[in-house]
Amino acid sequence: MEEKITGKRFLAVTLLNVLITVVEIIGGLVSGSLALLSDAFHNMGDSFSIVLGYFAQHIGSHPETREQTYGYRRAEILSALTNSLLLVIIAIFLIGEAIQRLDHPQHINGGIMLAVAIVGLVANLASALLLHAGSHDSLNVKATYLHVLSDALSSVAVIIGGLILTFVNVPWLDPALTIAVALYIAYESWPIIVQTIKILMQSSPDLDYDNIAKDIKQVPGVEDVHHVHAWMIDEHRIIFSAHLNCQDLPLSQVEGIYSQVEDILRQKYGICHITLQAECSRGRDEELFNTPVDEENVIRPGGYKHRH
Repeated sequence: MEEKITGKRFLAVTLLNVLITVVEIIGGLVSGSLALLSDAFHNMGDSFSIVLGYFAQHIGSHPETREQTYGYRRAEILSALTNSLLLVIIAIFLIGEAIQRLDHPQHINGGIMLAVAIVGLVANLASALLLHAGSHDSLNVKATYLHVLSDALSSVAVIIGGLILTFVNVPWLDPALTIAVALYIAYESWPIIVQTIKILMQSSPDLDYDNIAKDIKQVPGVEDVHHVHAWMIDEHRIIFSAHLNCQDLPLSQVEGIYSQVEDILRQKYGICHITLQAECSRGRDEELFNTPVDEENVIRPGGYKHRH
């Protein structure tokens, strides 16, 4: 069951991130640590993404309307994509800054760097704990959760760097840690970007379509299936439509066939919204997916169509 993250949790995480940002900016300027300043900008981006994620979740919970017949669930997908792209942009920026710092190393105050990083780690872990409950059920919350979790990891890296720099002067360590954290951020963000783009492009969900067709044709009265479409509103809701070649039956019996097919699709394949069209002989020779376009019956301005 999908679990929603409450507004109070989002607010608490936002305030924690603002606090970390302020502390790390001050600490980074005083200590001279690029890793701390990078983490501060990262946390600043997190604050934006958390607020965006909250509003996206709120918008996504609105019911279907005449203007949005599938509801507003795509708002969370757009938020997840925006957050993940922001993470990748931040990672690229951090890597560029770190490379410049490698060419022009600066002295780092390891003690200040260590103390500030510990504060950042505690706050980030608290934020991650607040978001963890919904991170498995929503790409939007997962993207925000990864923001916070990547911050926690970067804080660990900065703590290790601070410990070393407190006792040993290693000028390249701070930018090297920055590059490592940035690469990890990009690595964790990329799968979310790919998945959200697939959903927005209405790519087919990962279903066994051959078995679906086989199961449908085993329903008494169904002779063939074609013109199949499947897409996703979000990462949980699959939409499915198909044309069924049925025996020449009364409508009351066709409705019974519909019910059996819908039960199979819902229970076995997790499809939530199903549209079926019964046909007798029309389309019998068509492929499961590829339906030739009949130019004479395509909708045109002021006109109509007889078939899809």
